[in-house]
Amino acid sequence: MRSILEKYKRGEINLEEAERELKLFCFHEIKDFGKLDLQRENRVGIPEIILGEGKKVEELCEICEEMLKNKGRCIITKLDSEKLKKVKEKFENFISKEYERSGILVLKNKEFKTQKNRGKIAIITAGTADIPVAEEAKAIAEEMGCEVYTFYDVGVAGVHRLLRAIEEIIKEDVDVVIVAAGREGALPSVVAGLIDIPVIGLPTSFGYGIGGKGKASLYAMLQSCSLGMAVVNIDNGVGAGAFAGLIANRIAKFRLNS
Repeated sequence: MRSILEKYKRGEINLEEAERELKLFCFHEIKDFGKLDLQRENRVGIPEIILGEGKKVEELCEICEEMLKNKGRCIITKLDSEKLKKVKEKFENFISKEYERSGILVLKNKEFKTQKNRGKIAIITAGTADIPVAEEAKAIAEEMGCEVYTFYDVGVAGVHRLLRAIEEIIKEDVDVVIVAAGREGALPSVVAGLIDIPVIGLPTSFGYGIGGKGKASLYAMLQSCSLGMAVVNIDNGVGAGAFAGLIANRIAKFRLNS
């Protein structure tokens, strides 16, 4: 983008040519199956994230090649173990970080460095079964340059376990807290009632019977009487991580300037 603007400034291209080049620069088309939003991170602060579910391995590899060539990094979510293994093998010469429990793979050029923005995020889970969804949020938050603190398996069935996590969260002065919970989904409301920090409720599909598959958890969070809490959809770890990253990075910007 900068090079296009510099060419316009030097008079090498006119206004219409600059406008056309900028429009073409915004996305990259891959055959007949994909259009990459190469400027998403510059525009909204959230990197382009590739959904692995529903895509062939060959398609994922072509997308990764273009992302690595144009941006130096590729983030893929919702990969089953077979797809994850095959894509990772294809790009064995690149730096890779694998979040196996959540099916996320991050590939980077050796020159790529994630910018650390000093935003701070805490992620809490009610149970061990909620960790895969929480790890999804963690991966996105880390790739947005945030520092992430995790506190797992501290649900309301043994609420005393939560106290140490709350102490650490206050001590580290985190900017936003993600709380993942399935079953009755009570934990985010409890956390939101104990701290003066924004809380993001992340309902998970762990649970069964009446209100199972995350429905009871989602409804409970939406009906919470604790203020200062927002809620994302069931198992939407990517959405929770991105939302938290935007909040934390915005706060960090003012922290650096103060």
